[in-house]
Amino acid sequence: MLVGVPKEIKNHEYRVGLTPASVNEIVQNGHSVIIEENAGIGSGFCNQEYLDVGASIVKSAKQVFSDAELIIKVKEPQPQECQMLNAGQALFTYLHLAPDRQQTQLLLESKATCIAYETVTDKQGSLPLLAPMSEVAGRMSIQAGAYHLQKAQGGLGVLLAGVPGVAPAKVVIIGGGVVGANAAKVAIGMGADVVIIDRALPRLRQLDVEFNGRLKTLYSNSQTIEDVVTQADLVIGAVLVPGAAAPKLVNHQLVKKMKAGSVLVDVAIDQGGCFATSKPTTHQDPTYVVDGVVHYCVANMPGGVARTSTFALNNATLPYVLALVNKGILPALQQDAFFLQGLNVYKGQLTNQAVALAHGMPYVAADLAVHN
Repeated sequence: MLVGVPKEIKNHEYRVGLTPASVNEIVQNGHSVIIEENAGIGSGFCNQEYLDVGASIVKSAKQVFSDAELIIKVKEPQPQECQMLNAGQALFTYLHLAPDRQQTQLLLESKATCIAYETVTDKQGSLPLLAPMSEVAGRMSIQAGAYHLQKAQGGLGVLLAGVPGVAPAKVVIIGGGVVGANAAKVAIGMGADVVIIDRALPRLRQLDVEFNGRLKTLYSNSQTIEDVVTQADLVIGAVLVPGAAAPKLVNHQLVKKMKAGSVLVDVAIDQGGCFATSKPTTHQDPTYVVDGVVHYCVANMPGGVARTSTFALNNATLPYVLALVNKGILPALQQDAFFLQGLNVYKGQLTNQAVALAHGMPYVAADLAVHN
């Protein structure tokens, strides 16, 4: 199979779909790889490193999309990329379709097979291809929040850890999943006063044991959220409903009640955000202010630490890429019900129910689609 990797074109996105080590594995399995020129530069991989492991370098994304049978990316395809896809191709990348009707429509029109990292599941019911970037984003969220709490960045002027005689910052994390746990780890390590909120009591018990009582756990309801958010210096939005748009757990009226200079970091922004006042921002222009509250809503946070993120992502995705190239696209999906959960678009059909509900579009179950 011919695998293609285009250079990412989303604003300030420096990750790349395949590392040279991953390319080497694919080539050793008897397949060919084409890489767009300089696709790996942002992650610290030069063209020669790809050539050394048997890849070919091509001059343009157009050639990658024209020639490759399987296209490996990191971020969702931009409109011009969607328009280069065709019915004979498979795309494997993050899609985040629920908040993005335009991309959904363009992918349907392409009739390509589109597999989303973020909806692939495993036997435990977790999301193995989303987890590494959730780990990165969770840890980054505290770094970003701490920086923007500085007065020069529009924040309260609060040091996350405090100092002897001065209380540390109050950090509230909404969501106790992978993002939330990793955010808590860094926030506690920096000395903050941390509260984590979730609706799953077993998860709260697990976090209480994991952190040995170093954080407070609260059951999520609207009153609890209001009580802690209005007292918080930094709020991390870490809510995930797999494949679906994130629920808006902090409304505009609640934002108005928050401290002036407090900071919201919405890690759920890829799925539409969990704060009513959230809108996507970029690494180039990461924040804006609503009612005195600083909002950090960068839609590709892990892209800011591209080298770490690319290695972490490839560690998780490579076994799935090898399954696709060695077995073939359809057999790989047909033989693995958990991998099949990643199929979002197939031959002009929407095969993810949560995305279909988000857009009010027709839906065909993935297992029916691939067996017809």
